[in-house]
Amino acid sequence: MGATRRSGGHGVVGRAKDMAARKGFGSNWWAKRWLEVLESFGWSSRLQRGRAYARGGNVLSIDITPGLVSARVQGSRPKPYSVKINIKPLSTQDWNRVIDAIAGQAVYAARLLAGEMPQNIEEAFAGVSLSLFPQKSGDLTTECSCPDWANPCKHIAAVYYLLGEEFDSDPFLIFRLRGRTREEIITALRERRAGREDVSTGGTPVQEKQPEAENDAGDRPLRVEDLERFWETGDGLEGFYVTMQPPAVSLGVLKRLGVPPFWRAQRDFQQVIGECYRLVSRRALELAFQTGEGSVSPGKANKQLKKADS
Repeated sequence: MGATRRSGGHGVVGRAKDMAARKGFGSNWWAKRWLEVLESFGWSSRLQRGRAYARGGNVLSIDITPGLVSARVQGSRPKPYSVKINIKPLSTQDWNRVIDAIAGQAVYAARLLAGEMPQNIEEAFAGVSLSLFPQKSGDLTTECSCPDWANPCKHIAAVYYLLGEEFDSDPFLIFRLRGRTREEIITALRERRAGREDVSTGGTPVQEKQPEAENDAGDRPLRVEDLERFWETGDGLEGFYVTMQPPAVSLGVLKRLGVPPFWRAQRDFQQVIGECYRLVSRRALELAFQTGEGSVSPGKANKQLKKADS
């Protein structure tokens, strides 16, 4: 299933320096939840030592594979220490139960398909007697090549903190640690949703019989007058109105695509491009709903846009 690797430059080291300026680790709820779980194991004093290491940019690289985190941490010696953190992945049977539970909740499925982590996703795991995050210290098996016998040592603790930052960047890494990649989860959700639709329709697509359109032109040849009225609506559309509904997930396409590999700016990609999307959408609405008899004003269109983007 491959590995997620971060190293050097704008990777782990670069973000560690950014964190030093921000004075914090993890801005999203799932990253904060990860740190809360670790602190609940009674490791507060040891984690504080690792926090300073993480802020100092001592974590040189992190490789994340299902159930395993491998990292290199620069200590007091010239050669970096090797750190390994094992988290037991969920079995295929357990993941099937989790996916079924998530697919049964439209909000969970919609947000995950859009690349977001639902606020109460842990309830889906708890509903099938499982847990997304470790529940006890024994759920984590760690080792470090340093001579310190304490567990977690400051090198392991530094990796714990940097993992929180990694989760901030990509919440699906939590699922990867538990045994499923982003692509596998999305594919499974789509299959479940498609299966539910097939069951509801008996496996046969329902085709509604559409009324035949009246051909007021008959078989006569087109006239110049017909061409001049090509873009005009017929009498049957006088009562036709267009309404806009807010999306279930704001900027869903951007979140599904993720951060492109060429992005090197310090500002968040979705924040920057999201602003562009909103400006383009606003201008498109202004052009589409130009003021005039029977049209919607740009002001109303902008209100609709803000409602749709909230």
